[in-house]
Amino acid sequence: MLSEFNFNSFIKMIYALCVGLIGSLIFIYFHLPLPWLLGSILATSLAVRFEKLPIQNPKLFASPARIVIGLTIGSSFTPQVLEYIGSYFFSLLFIIPFSAITIIAGLIYYEKFLGFDKKTAYLSAMPGGLIEMIIIAEEIKANIAKITLVQSSRLFFIVVSLPFIIQYILGIDIRGNQTITTSVVNVDLLELIFLFVVGIFAAVFAKKIKLSAAFLIGPMIISIILHLTAVVTTPMPDELLKFVQVVFGTLIGFTFKGIKLSEVMKTLLGTFGHFLILIFISFIFIVIVSSLFDFDLLSILLAFSPGGQADINLIAILVGATVPYITLHHIVRLFIVVNIAYFFAKKI
Repeated sequence: MLSEFNFNSFIKMIYALCVGLIGSLIFIYFHLPLPWLLGSILATSLAVRFEKLPIQNPKLFASPARIVIGLTIGSSFTPQVLEYIGSYFFSLLFIIPFSAITIIAGLIYYEKFLGFDKKTAYLSAMPGGLIEMIIIAEEIKANIAKITLVQSSRLFFIVVSLPFIIQYILGIDIRGNQTITTSVVNVDLLELIFLFVVGIFAAVFAKKIKLSAAFLIGPMIISIILHLTAVVTTPMPDELLKFVQVVFGTLIGFTFKGIKLSEVMKTLLGTFGHFLILIFISFIFIVIVSSLFDFDLLSILLAFSPGGQADINLIAILVGATVPYITLHHIVRLFIVVNIAYFFAKKI
């Protein structure tokens, strides 16, 4: 009976991914930005409003998808990248005031303007680390449902808006079904299998030692080591990265399941105000960093975008930005956010 239930759940997850895939194909047809990611987000967020549809959150695919992204990020750290790592240091320092200002501004907004209690406002204001914020919320008895919806809405706005900014403001063509890396027929399958095996072990070990974003960071670290030493050189297959986009898009779409439409619209409207504040703060830091350092504008934009680490890094990979630069900035931000959140949450 249990196996039958699990099998039924798995089939419903596959149906959900098919819904996301349909949305992706529609976006491809209309030549819209990042179709595999944004199309699946839109299609799934609409489909979850219909309770009779036999679909289920494909969370079973979440950890494998994060492992793939971690391994892909690591593949960007080629031996040549070592020459530029030192030049990132002073840019990374700006992440400290950036994180502090976004947290303070968000706390004031949610507590003073939206009437959240201090604990809920504080964790809602954190720019990233959704899972970590939920864990802390359980410990300090904050409103977990509200924090989840607010953080998901912020992520939704950022992930949806960035491709349009890149496409129509920066003028970088990311429409349609473009090739990201190389086809699966052109990769070394034995090397790829080896990379996946060590990636899984790295993810499990990172989880065991309670590393933040373990299923992303663990595989990323081992992939960096293997690629910097040229033990592995094969790229991640294009088809796999497209599938991962559908998985992430479907997962994001499911964050709105089971919530009344009126509550969703109210939260989206409230979070949109915070989103505008984040855009303003990010814009200031992007201007400062771009005027001080010789990094490309696209990479700076993504490095100072307060989205989820996996999602922003995925976009960075898809649009051909400088992934090591962006990844290091988001690792520092996640480290600051998680540690600051936990320290001050205990004080609250």
